[in-house]
Amino acid sequence: MSEHIDASIGAGYNPTYRLVRMSPSKDTKSETTIANLLASARSAFLAKNYADVTMDEIAEAAGVTKGALYHHFGSKEALYLEMMHVDLQEKRDLFRTALEGPGSTRERLERLTKRFLNLPPDERNLIKLVRRDINIFKDPLREQLVRAYQVTLPQPIEAVLREGIAGGELDPADPRLLSWIYVAMVEVMLTPYAATLYSDEEAMVGAVLDLFFSGARQTAKSAVSLPG
Repeated sequence: MSEHIDASIGAGYNPTYRLVRMSPSKDTKSETTIANLLASARSAFLAKNYADVTMDEIAEAAGVTKGALYHHFGSKEALYLEMMHVDLQEKRDLFRTALEGPGSTRERLERLTKRFLNLPPDERNLIKLVRRDINIFKDPLREQLVRAYQVTLPQPIEAVLREGIAGGELDPADPRLLSWIYVAMVEVMLTPYAATLYSDEEAMVGAVLDLFFSGARQTAKSAVSLPG
């Protein structure tokens, strides 16, 4: 990750879209429109670079007019940032329940990793847009997005690893560095090459955990056969 991702920052995010509050039926229609716009934005930004996505195509994909899109989101930047913050909040809730349960450090990380790898591909890939697009934005928006990413994934892992070190499950080491190493190992499993080596998510999770907790030499004893 870039140094921006590892920065120590803490501003909150204020959504910039506008909701029209008139009646329950109006609210429901507005919320449905926003949900459709965010879903269309996810598809567009995953398929193309940020600069290549247009508001026209998002409006068309969502089945609304361009005016309706701008009624809720004043700019492409506002739509993108809301899309990311909504997704990160959903993942934050999902990951928290995985890590807060009982079990050893390995068992808790196993639950988290399974939940992440079992997400639909688009939902897994959306979080990687933080790295791809972070330098498009200026502070404080960039800081807010980085902070949202940090509290979603590396920081909860860091807390679990810190507890594991304190409890003697892991050798003394820097838990923040270890958390970034673990995140990077999981991300490697999302590459096309890793998919040719492991048959399913269960095998991927086992490989990450074995490598992280036992090291490359020990893991090699039970690794899949690698192509020459």
